[in-house]
Amino acid sequence: MTATDPALTALSQSWCALSLLHGKIEAHIERALETQHGLSMREYSLLDVLSRQHSGPGGHLQMKQVADAVVLSQSATTRLVTRLEDRGLLTRYLCDTDRRGIYTDVTDAGLALLAEARPTNDAALREALDEAARNPELAPLVRTVEELRVPA
Repeated sequence: MTATDPALTALSQSWCALSLLHGKIEAHIERALETQHGLSMREYSLLDVLSRQHSGPGGHLQMKQVADAVVLSQSATTRLVTRLEDRGLLTRYLCDTDRRGIYTDVTDAGLALLAEARPTNDAALREALDEAARNPELAPLVRTVEELRVPA
């Protein structure tokens, strides 16, 4: 295929539409979470990921797993975790079996804030998708997102 191949052009246009949809959704949710709960999207995402790690209260991940889960570099992840730890929403501790391993765990305060913020996140997501569905270029992607079922 060449750079002017119609298949590549269509693929590129589809990727741009997907990127646009993602950006619109993320910006809408970010504004709602910041305004109502003082949380960024990344902070909310990290609390959400940690809250789902095991069946008991809270959850824990090694710092490398945290970075992968929120799609950030190691240094940006450390800054994010530090911000949430300073607010009492997360704790860090050394692994009992591997003293080099540092785990991150959501606190009760983090779980409470997450529970408070989850309806805001969900409502903002719905609003962003409804708005995007009015754009003919984004409507097919919105339908796909709405029909997508991710295995639990």
